[in-house]
Amino acid sequence: MKTLRLMAASALTLALAAPAAWADKIPLNQLSSYLNSIKTAQAKFTQIAGDGSVSTGTLYLKRPGKMRFEYDPPNKSYVIADHGAVGIFDEKGDQSVEQYPLKRTPLNIILAPNVNLGQANMVTGHREDGPSTIVRAQDPKNPEYGFIELVFTANPTQLRQWVVHDDSGSATTVVLGEMRSGMQLSQSLFNFNDGYVADR
Repeated sequence: MKTLRLMAASALTLALAAPAAWADKIPLNQLSSYLNSIKTAQAKFTQIAGDGSVSTGTLYLKRPGKMRFEYDPPNKSYVIADHGAVGIFDEKGDQSVEQYPLKRTPLNIILAPNVNLGQANMVTGHREDGPSTIVRAQDPKNPEYGFIELVFTANPTQLRQWVVHDDSGSATTVVLGEMRSGMQLSQSLFNFNDGYVADR
């Protein structure tokens, strides 16, 4: 486990590597425009869970509302967001899928049809840290659902990492590798096997 945590720390350092020059924080309207410009994207990721466990895999993103975390072997689990729901499919492959509404997770902020980080009471923190801009955001109508910290680098603007703090107080970090965008992604990547659709 110690080795995995050291690997995770290395992944964080590499993901945020950038020229030594510090930069001004990226304006919120520019970050909103960047997120809204992403229609489809794919990236390798490293995930550090609240208990310190480390997983790797591939992220597929299709805005609005669709996301898939596909974990590398031997982990056969995957997580899908679609139709306003998040489903956690465990590696046992059984039919008891853990499901909950997407709107109850901070990830809903970046999967929204129109990301507006300038919305009143959404952003509770906006700062620069070396070459990075860090934004802390929440659902302004439901702050009890938790919050997300988004880490961006500039020139060009890129989303490099996020930390989801859920309503239980647990924090999950996702560090993104090189993100490619604009590809065709099949709807089958985001299908729920049992047709579950969450209340919107």
